[in-house]
Amino acid sequence: MWKVRDDEPQYAFLKEPEAREVNFYQAPIDLIARSGGAVPAGREMFINEEPGVGENPHRNKQHAFHFTADNCIGCHACEAACSEKNDNPAHISFRSVGYVEGGTYPDFKRMNISMACNHCDDPVCLKGCPTRAYTKHVEYGAVLQDPETCFGCGYCTWVCPYNAPQLDPIKGQVSKCNMCVDRLEVNLKPACVSACLGNALNFGVVEDLPENREQAKVSIPGFPDPEITHPNIRFQQTKKMPDEVTRTDGMPVKYHKGEDGQYRPVVDQKKGVEKKWSFAKLSSRENPLVLFTLLGQTAVGAFFLAFLGAQFGVEALVSLRDSVMYLPLVGICAGAAALGMLMSATHLGKPLRAYRGFNNLRHSPVCREGLGMVIFMAFVGLHLLAVAPENAVVQSLVGDLGAYPKLAAGLAYPALLAGAVGLYYMYRCYRIPARPFWDHWQTASSFVGSALTLGGLLVGLVAVPTLAYLNADSAGALRYCAGAIVAGCVLESFGLWRHAAAMNVANNEGSVSHYIQSTLFGKSYWLRNSLLGLNVVLALALAINPELHALNLGIAAALLVSTAAVVLIGRALFYVLVVPTTMPGAFFWKNKDFEEHAREIGLANMPQVGVVAHVH
Repeated sequence: MWKVRDDEPQYAFLKEPEAREVNFYQAPIDLIARSGGAVPAGREMFINEEPGVGENPHRNKQHAFHFTADNCIGCHACEAACSEKNDNPAHISFRSVGYVEGGTYPDFKRMNISMACNHCDDPVCLKGCPTRAYTKHVEYGAVLQDPETCFGCGYCTWVCPYNAPQLDPIKGQVSKCNMCVDRLEVNLKPACVSACLGNALNFGVVEDLPENREQAKVSIPGFPDPEITHPNIRFQQTKKMPDEVTRTDGMPVKYHKGEDGQYRPVVDQKKGVEKKWSFAKLSSRENPLVLFTLLGQTAVGAFFLAFLGAQFGVEALVSLRDSVMYLPLVGICAGAAALGMLMSATHLGKPLRAYRGFNNLRHSPVCREGLGMVIFMAFVGLHLLAVAPENAVVQSLVGDLGAYPKLAAGLAYPALLAGAVGLYYMYRCYRIPARPFWDHWQTASSFVGSALTLGGLLVGLVAVPTLAYLNADSAGALRYCAGAIVAGCVLESFGLWRHAAAMNVANNEGSVSHYIQSTLFGKSYWLRNSLLGLNVVLALALAINPELHALNLGIAAALLVSTAAVVLIGRALFYVLVVPTTMPGAFFWKNKDFEEHAREIGLANMPQVGVVAHVH
């Protein structure tokens, strides 16, 4: 536990309040009662691997930070104290101070915001984490994270609205504010609170107002919607701010006060409206996920189209199933799924810990996505083994092993179910309230559309030449695959149209993402949409006139190239455009524009600047 100094000042100690029974959200403040008595009081927390139970009489009550915005002078002493206590490197900060400002001279106002983990009642980081690295403790209500359990997927950094979990690209793992529970055990306030010069930060049992405070608000200008997680932080802000305040960092977001007095994010066109290509900016640390999602959707889509087409008696697909090329097609599906899972693992900070990705099946969509894709891959592989004895090439090599059509079909149906589950949870992974640009049904239409489009292309590339060589129904195969491509492109186009309309009027970070999409990536966005429309025309031309001749071969080649451009640009945009519900950044610290500038001029090579590479 923390060693208390002999000369510890009185302001550093917690006071003993008369705690209320329920908090603002009507949840019990007594966490033993909240757990229904399932967890005993007086447990040892083994802080820093030391046994013992602290002296805090309110040990099992939910604690919270209280931030008085009127008092914060922006000195960053809380940041420094937190980083010193936790021995954080320059590029990691569990607590950070940001700013919003508004008005005009001489009536110009600025408000500082100090923010760390809010140890929420409904911690989405805990539910999202696939490795179960997070625990919500009945001791102080602290949400603690074990970096040694974490494998560095970063999903908790996506779902948290407050930038609390910090992914270290050097160590390849996440860490975060631990509420200084070692100090709490000896009745000391967290280090950041004790270091605050302006008496802006305070700490204690939630809903207990510090001395000389009159407000316990649950929101403040620039603070994300508290309904997402029910955060345990309370605010005081008595000084009136202008109806519109802006951020001092590079994020094109400002906050406008509505009729209900609440500030909500809107677009700040601080970067102009010029449309650019910005192809270089399409690359991000999420590139492995671009490949994982596209390869997984290709595998699921192609297997669905090939197997179900034959099962429903589509003549061309029956002929394909009976040919020697059905086995390689199934092998490509299994291989694409396996390569996608490998790409997903390379995205991890610690890829060798990938096996931990199934530890939280009860809550995490990441676990369910991965499990669905692994089971899909396994049953597709078993289906491949079951159909192999019917393959003429296999028979020529090892002889007649018999035929097992019922076994093959019986193994294919679990693969279809697992593929559907994997694709569904692939979509659910991105329905994140903290990332409004993703939190729309268009994500599903995009993923299903890509599965139909890419699956149709893969089946067509195998089926049409095969059936043409066998003098079978190649025209039917071309019509079937082109129809799937048309359906996929139309579905994705409709979703993009409705998504753009929704984001354009969203008045949240989603509308900011749409602004960036229409300006910084405006020409790339236009190219993707134009090629998507062209794909519909090209695929329709093949479906209407599916005969094999030189013109159709040229159309098919153009369709292949155009589709590749559409899916790569579109999926890259999907990842780079999203603007999370971040807290306002500082002019220097955690300013994305500064980070980009630092990389361009070489400042990023100095570790004390706190800028590191995106990859890990």
